[in-house]
Amino acid sequence: MPDTTKFAATDNDNSGESSLQANIVLMKRYKILGVVGGGGMGTVYQARDLNFPDVRKIVAVKEMINPNTDPALHNSTLKTFQREANILATLNHPAIPKIFDFFDQNDRVYLVMEYINGNDLEALLTKTKELPIEKIIDWAIELCDVISYLHTQPKPIVFRDLKPSNIMVDSFGKIRLIDFGIAKIFDSGVKKHTMIGTEGYCAPEQYRGDVTILSDIYSLGATLHHVLTRQDPRLAPPFSFPERPISQHNPKAPDALVAIVEKALAFEPANRFQSCAEMKSELEKMRLQPQVVISGVKGTGLAGTDFFAGVEASGTIEPKWKFLTEDEIRSSAVVHRDFVFVGSYDTNVWAVNLSTGAFVWKYPTHGGIAASPAVDDSNKLVLFGSEDNTFYAVDYRNGRINWSYTTQDKIRSTARIATEVDAVFFGSDDGHLYALASPNGRFLWKFQTGEAVRSRPVITNEVIIFGAESGEIFALGLDGKRKWSYRTRRPVTSSPFVDKVEGICYVGSSDNNVYALDASSGYSSWRFRTNGPVISSPVVEEDLLFFGSADGHLYAINAQTSREKWKFATDKPIISSPVVHQGAVYFGGTDEYLYCVDMQTGKERWKFKTNGAITSTPCIANDVIIFGSFDKTLYALPLVN
Repeated sequence: MPDTTKFAATDNDNSGESSLQANIVLMKRYKILGVVGGGGMGTVYQARDLNFPDVRKIVAVKEMINPNTDPALHNSTLKTFQREANILATLNHPAIPKIFDFFDQNDRVYLVMEYINGNDLEALLTKTKELPIEKIIDWAIELCDVISYLHTQPKPIVFRDLKPSNIMVDSFGKIRLIDFGIAKIFDSGVKKHTMIGTEGYCAPEQYRGDVTILSDIYSLGATLHHVLTRQDPRLAPPFSFPERPISQHNPKAPDALVAIVEKALAFEPANRFQSCAEMKSELEKMRLQPQVVISGVKGTGLAGTDFFAGVEASGTIEPKWKFLTEDEIRSSAVVHRDFVFVGSYDTNVWAVNLSTGAFVWKYPTHGGIAASPAVDDSNKLVLFGSEDNTFYAVDYRNGRINWSYTTQDKIRSTARIATEVDAVFFGSDDGHLYALASPNGRFLWKFQTGEAVRSRPVITNEVIIFGAESGEIFALGLDGKRKWSYRTRRPVTSSPFVDKVEGICYVGSSDNNVYALDASSGYSSWRFRTNGPVISSPVVEEDLLFFGSADGHLYAINAQTSREKWKFATDKPIISSPVVHQGAVYFGGTDEYLYCVDMQTGKERWKFKTNGAITSTPCIANDVIIFGSFDKTLYALPLVN
């Protein structure tokens, strides 16, 4: 079994009470697999949710055994445990575990939560000799984000016990905040609160019972000080951080990071950051600004690494700007107004400025992102799926979550928005096409295909057309009812293109063919065979159909007759979908080049070299070509014909 949760090796003292045994089933649903530790006020078990017989869904079950025999104390403890459940149930943030169920049985109370694989920060400090500064900064930003989320609730929530053992790093390397046992809704009218927390991490005012949201900022500073210096504040006199300077224990810590931590640790609340959003902004300035490269000026990261060494354009083309993410960019960028949105396998969706490439915001998920974002302008949302099984809707102005919806498997299909019915459609590897209300994520319907759906649906004349890994192409009504289907011999990952004038749907298949189907009936007009799977999505311009093949060629064929006009050879498979603009075809190759080819002749006009495969579709806006590469970089090239 992989590393378990934060609860992985905690002593469990319940005053002689016996723990649940393996194979016991609670509520005829949760089969106990074993104890994984203890947290806050109870024992935590790993369990399997039997409501999913075909999928091994693992959950964490937290059991509270109340040792108090005094009825008043007993009720008080139960209320504390129930408060944790109520707080979690109202929250929706990727860094906060989801709550699935809450019930009592045999005088004990149980909370069923998302099971998190990983280690807590305290365990990581024990297991590792050194943590990368860049990773610590990333975690600090993520902590600021989730604490800010708590503080900006309609009724602000103060966590009150932020420390390394209550911070998980999951198997994707992302931060998860756990153990809300003493979190409290903040009431500014209450002058005194219970003195509660962990000595060493608590703010000075917290010892006096004067807890505020600024107390969490102090605890965050104390946590970061511990991670950077490996000096446990519980073993030192309270508030003695100035006696243990970060630079003395960790000379690799940048001065800017030291200054941020020291400000968070200010003894007087008025001298700290006045919000986690303010602290996050300072961290992002330090972490992300050096990664933006404008007009060919090379930037260096925190460690002084030249991220763009060896990346040169052939000819005289120079990027207008480059933006570095933290992992491969496989999905396509989307431009909307002054923003560029792109997903990365670093698990984030990034928003950057269209003109300068400057960082605007990022939204973290818990899995790599292969799907491209889609923009719903009427609701001010950018929508996208993640390999953490979840579909997200984020406010494109500030990167704050609006709603999310969880499927049973990875989401690699790019969404299609139907503004006329306020709906969004996307596929999941769980074998379904989903329809949700785009303003709020309300479930409308789902259609089962039997295999993963990674194709992006297209909508024409109130018909939704998409492909599935089963090899079938489906057409549904807006109500989710099947209208027709067409079977190819291999998976259909390519996204259909519909010529609305001719009423023809064009789509590629891994059986090496591109198909032309009647969009209203599914009747096949023709098919064109290549020498490799067709993952690339076709596009029609001036009666020519353009698409790439894994045989290494970009094809141009007559859209009516399927007669080949020309084909352009590259060295490796073409997965990228082409874009046609002003007489030229732009597409990426897995040979690391972005190509510009004459639309009529198929002759190369120019190509641009990156340091990684390009599987994304180029996006053209404001005379700039924007595309991502496996070299982790988002490029903006001037439009050159």
